Amino acid sequence: MADITLTINGKSVTAQQGQTLLQVCRTQGIDIPTLCYLEDLFPSGACRMCVVEVEGARGLVPSCAFPAADGQVVHTHSPRARRARKTIVELLLANHPQECLTCVRSGGCELQTLAQDLGVRERRYEGARREAAIDASSVSLVRDPEKCILCGRCVRVCEEVQGVAAIDFNNRGFQTVIAPACNKSLGGTTCVNCGQCILVCPTGALREQSNLKDVWDAINDPEKIVIAQVAPAIRATIGEEFGMPVGSRVTGRLTAALRRAGFDLVFDTDVAADLTIMEEGSELVHRITTGEEPLPMITSCSPGWVKFIEHFYPEQIDNLSTAKSPHMMLGTVLKTYYAEKQGIDPANMVVVSIMPCTAKKYEASRPEMTDSGYQDVDYVLTTREAARLMKLAGIKFENLPDEAFDPAFGIASGAGVIFGTTGGVMEAALRTAQFLLTAPEGEVPEMVTREMLGHVDFAPVRGLEGVKEATVEMNGLTLKVAAAHGLMNARTLLEQVKAGTSPYHFIEIMGCPGGCIGGGGGPMPTTTEIRKQRAKALYNEDEALMLRASHDNPIIKQLYAEYFGKPLGEKSHHLLHTSYTKRSV
Repeated sequence: MADITLTINGKSVTAQQGQTLLQVCRTQGIDIPTLCYLEDLFPSGACRMCVVEVEGARGLVPSCAFPAADGQVVHTHSPRARRARKTIVELLLANHPQECLTCVRSGGCELQTLAQDLGVRERRYEGARREAAIDASSVSLVRDPEKCILCGRCVRVCEEVQGVAAIDFNNRGFQTVIAPACNKSLGGTTCVNCGQCILVCPTGALREQSNLKDVWDAINDPEKIVIAQVAPAIRATIGEEFGMPVGSRVTGRLTAALRRAGFDLVFDTDVAADLTIMEEGSELVHRITTGEEPLPMITSCSPGWVKFIEHFYPEQIDNLSTAKSPHMMLGTVLKTYYAEKQGIDPANMVVVSIMPCTAKKYEASRPEMTDSGYQDVDYVLTTREAARLMKLAGIKFENLPDEAFDPAFGIASGAGVIFGTTGGVMEAALRTAQFLLTAPEGEVPEMVTREMLGHVDFAPVRGLEGVKEATVEMNGLTLKVAAAHGLMNARTLLEQVKAGTSPYHFIEIMGCPGGCIGGGGGPMPTTTEIRKQRAKALYNEDEALMLRASHDNPIIKQLYAEYFGKPLGEKSHHLLHTSYTKRSV
């Protein structure tokens, strides 16, 4: 595009034709506040917080939606623009609860920050306030309409990014509220619990359903053995909650912090990711070689995605792998194999999953997840909740030494690590599929060296492109695979399956943009650039490990030798696989 020249705050700057004034200002290091603006979505200009003064214009213009033009003269922080922004914030505060000290978003609330930056020190406007009850009907999310400022971000991400449209603007005028249709409770809708709405909410109007009190009670109960398991994405994200740079790898400090918080054992969910690959990979090979079940086979480790297909494409449930997600597998293994081996009564065992995902809370509560004879996973803490737990325990995270996971489930492959990013499950599966295709049926291949492993990096399925595809030659078979992240991108692939035109054998779908490193329970903010840095941290950890493939993990070999027998065997099928429910829209 052709360059244009305009004047911003008395300085001549060059921009590209087609850029908005907000984009140009940000490239120039000028901070213009926004409330309704979302990166990568078409700007609506609804909140007017980003207004600037353009000489010759009839009034203030929204910089997020106003195109830059050659010869423009722009004043971003003129007295008129500052007064307008301050008035908007004051009007919002007039209809907002005065609960900042007790709000979960205190210190990270965008409305609070704007009030401070704009010098709002009193409530100038008094009058009637919109009142609404808290909606805590969802297992994963809590909706507090009184804290909602009607910016519409949650509506847009739910509809335009996730393709769910579980919430929208209801009523009119002063009674407008963002809620499910007909003001129904969120727990009874098609909401898939992904939590992307929480990530974009500027206030505390949306938050995760907290399990912190339950976990504290378990930790303080001397009769309970409380076990933490840590998802792969956590090691590349939780450092942000303690002021560390984006993409910091904090695996060892995280383990140390959880021990100091009171957990009796700390295990690595990556081990269960390796177990998932053995079961899911074997299932893929079985489907390809026998033709007994439909192709493409689609991954099932993302619970938000699973609920999405149950609601919107129930006729394609048979395409889902029946393998449980990694943390549910580990929960089952802990309350069966591990409990038996250690002589622990599973009734006294409390398994807590530290996850980047709000949908994992819903997944743990599903009635299908009780194959151990107990609730396989008792509680799920998001990344944000885990950080609060550590702060409540007085832990200085950044000062901790590195400690290893407890050894029973503490050795994982790099394939398990990259489960945390889009394309990672696919790449992990491809690393093992070539061995499963050549190994005698039902056997776990013997230990291999890195030289024997050969090609393990599958670049075509990496990156943040919405849908990625690759063709892989394995043992005389040509496999066509695809990976998608974000549920609107999943629709693209599912429509092909529905029409019978899908060319793929295997599809990976992650419910959240970027995969688990962009999960709804993760640190705020989460942007495209931040997702890239988090993903890079996981790939760096993968490359640093000697074990790069799931079938090479000695713990996995031991599990099959001592307990499960073989992948897809009778015991593994009963304990490590699940079923799904056809739901209505």
